Amino acid sequence: MLKAASASQTNHSPLLRRKQGFGYYLQRDWQLYLLVMLPLAFVIVFKYLPMTGLVIAFKDYKIARGFWGSEWAGLQVFQDLFAKPDFIRAVRNTLLLNVLDLCFSFTMPIVLALLLNEIKSVRFKRINQTVLYLPHFLSWVIIGAIAYQLLSEGGGVVNNLIELMGGTRIPFLQQDTNWLISYLVIGVWQSMGWGTIIYLAAMSGINPEMYEAATVDGAGRWKVWNITLPSIRATIVTLLIMALGKVMDGSFERIYALQNKATTEYTTTIPVLVYRWGIESGNFSRATAIGLFQSVIGIILVISADRVAKKLGEDGIL
Repeated sequence: MLKAASASQTNHSPLLRRKQGFGYYLQRDWQLYLLVMLPLAFVIVFKYLPMTGLVIAFKDYKIARGFWGSEWAGLQVFQDLFAKPDFIRAVRNTLLLNVLDLCFSFTMPIVLALLLNEIKSVRFKRINQTVLYLPHFLSWVIIGAIAYQLLSEGGGVVNNLIELMGGTRIPFLQQDTNWLISYLVIGVWQSMGWGTIIYLAAMSGINPEMYEAATVDGAGRWKVWNITLPSIRATIVTLLIMALGKVMDGSFERIYALQNKATTEYTTTIPVLVYRWGIESGNFSRATAIGLFQSVIGIILVISADRVAKKLGEDGIL
């Protein structure tokens, strides 16, 4: 018995495990490695291989000549890009819309999750969650159509009600400042219900004894949030880091569904320029260059935010 136990300990020693190479684990867990192959192949084929097309940003790309047959332009495409007035305007609008979106669309799911977590009726809580999640499953084309049916200045339902009550019609989507406010409100409505899922899942892992101890100490419902918020801080920081990486991105579908000819001040963003220059004008080099610029800035923001989070004592994501 002692010899068997000694042999077992020897076989499971860290030194022996260190000597066992990849072949040993492949033979032992080949079914798991086989399952991993399909998503890994998907990422390689559809995520990494298309990155070879980034060479277009450094060439005077002609479709007839292909990637490698087109003439090399170096950084000339980027120099022409940075000199365009539309580029400066697009960067400004992209930062403005995404920073405002970060302030409202990122914080509202946290507030909503805190409120839903305080609801004691399980049935009422589930009904509210279902109603709030539904907008996430609507495409922006449908949301844009609904928005114009409700908020249009000429025949929108909301303006009709305002006029019936003796007020004047408001150009919600036909004036730049009002369009910006409507854009943010619609974005919060569309995303806040879905965003609460992660926070509610994080709250479900909080020890109930902490709430019981706080109640015994005389803490009210508002003070109980002093327990909930620190407990989900790691989740908030992780999602914030991921959201910061999209500050230079933006939703093309959202802007395209809500834009119109009367409001052009804030609708020129980086994704819109990629579409105009790449699809409509056929200038693939310039469109690729602005997309590459956007991605590099996003990576820098993610790495910077991750390092700041680690210095503040959080785990980060990298």
